[in-house]
Amino acid sequence: MSDGRVSDPVVVATSRVLGLFTQIKPGEVRLTLALLLTVFFMLTAFFIAKPARESWLAVSIIGDLTPLEVRATSGGLQSVVLIALLPLYSRLYEVWSRRRLLVGVNLFFVAVFPLFWLLQPGLLREVVPFSGVAFYIWIGIFAVTVVAQFWTYAADLYTQDAGKRLFPLIAVGASLGAVAGSAISVELIDRVGLSSYDLLLVAPIPLLLATVLLWRIETFDARNRLTPSIVPDRPADDPRSAWKIVTSNRYILLIGVFVFLLNWVQTNGENILFAALQETIGAGEDMASEDRAAATAEAYARIYVWVGLVGLLIQAFFVSRLLRFGGMAGMVLIPPFVSLVSNGAMGGSVGSAGALGVITAAKTAENATNASVANTARHILWLPVAKEALYKAKTAIDTVCVRIADGLAALTVIIGTRLLSADLVAFFMFNLALIVLWLGVGILIIRERKDRRELWADRERTAL
Repeated sequence: MSDGRVSDPVVVATSRVLGLFTQIKPGEVRLTLALLLTVFFMLTAFFIAKPARESWLAVSIIGDLTPLEVRATSGGLQSVVLIALLPLYSRLYEVWSRRRLLVGVNLFFVAVFPLFWLLQPGLLREVVPFSGVAFYIWIGIFAVTVVAQFWTYAADLYTQDAGKRLFPLIAVGASLGAVAGSAISVELIDRVGLSSYDLLLVAPIPLLLATVLLWRIETFDARNRLTPSIVPDRPADDPRSAWKIVTSNRYILLIGVFVFLLNWVQTNGENILFAALQETIGAGEDMASEDRAAATAEAYARIYVWVGLVGLLIQAFFVSRLLRFGGMAGMVLIPPFVSLVSNGAMGGSVGSAGALGVITAAKTAENATNASVANTARHILWLPVAKEALYKAKTAIDTVCVRIADGLAALTVIIGTRLLSADLVAFFMFNLALIVLWLGVGILIIRERKDRRELWADRERTAL
């Protein structure tokens, strides 16, 4: 294991450039850049494919459900599927090597993209029943599984000190990927003339590149000495189930509730934005389904570009400094505060002529903050957790808790529209109540970290 002193002038110069964003030692440059590129390609793949999710769902008809209700119901079904798949993932983790798990899961998703391209409306047949819902469920599982597995891997590699310094920089790759994927999808739709469904043949390319990088990091790590900051010996796996680990540890349980509330709030906002967009672009029966799908894909692709750009600026120039000077308190509490302000602004704009513009701008600010500050915080929170529990517990929370939140967001829509006849203002008021709870959980996490800080310091000194 390297001591961090590297004589290569290129590496030293690179560390000085990266020092503009965070504190980094020359011996940490190779691994950090490799992980940054890996998550960049992963997010590029997701955001290239993401417009197809919204456009396909916009033309999916299920009984008398509105497009908003179809979207919400599909999100709820994601949680059911993920809960069913979690024991399979835990079993694969137990019987496969780490390299085989990382590469195998990614290659599975690479292979499935072309299969959904074959199911697109108008190709093999006019409409394959429930194909849009199936794709929505699958792309959601892809997003949370691949990204959650990546950050679990990163937390497995780094010590707490190194992770706190370098995770904000690695997350710049995720923000860059969001921008690149969104921009590529806009160019391919507008200038090349591809349909949103054709993007499903493009998305596997960056995902395959990410998989090659992961394989290379794992295979050539010892030879290239990429990991100077890793914990030297990984302890034996925790034999308990994922949920036993989560429920038996107050700190891990609080992380789960934090992630759950974050995603419930965000998904509620996404559902409202989807409804506003469908109303604005003409979701009525006078608009052809293919035109509605194209308009939806183009609108979302542009929104994703702005979210990605703002998130990238926050991630590159603000997050590491916030962590350095504001500590984890700032990282944990700022995202719910931004959501509180943005949901208040969106709720106040309902009924006005510029409501869609306000909702879009506020959701852009909220999503960009969550994609940068909140996502970095939720990964750093795992650094002190015992490594033997990491893969099972973190994967369970980052997948199932996220999709259970989607399920409750679905119930929010169904109950609100079908039973209570609630308007958009009522949905925003409900979201504000959830945000207050989210803030409260953030405060509890900060207190828990303070209570356990000395214990974690002792554990890390022992590991090193």
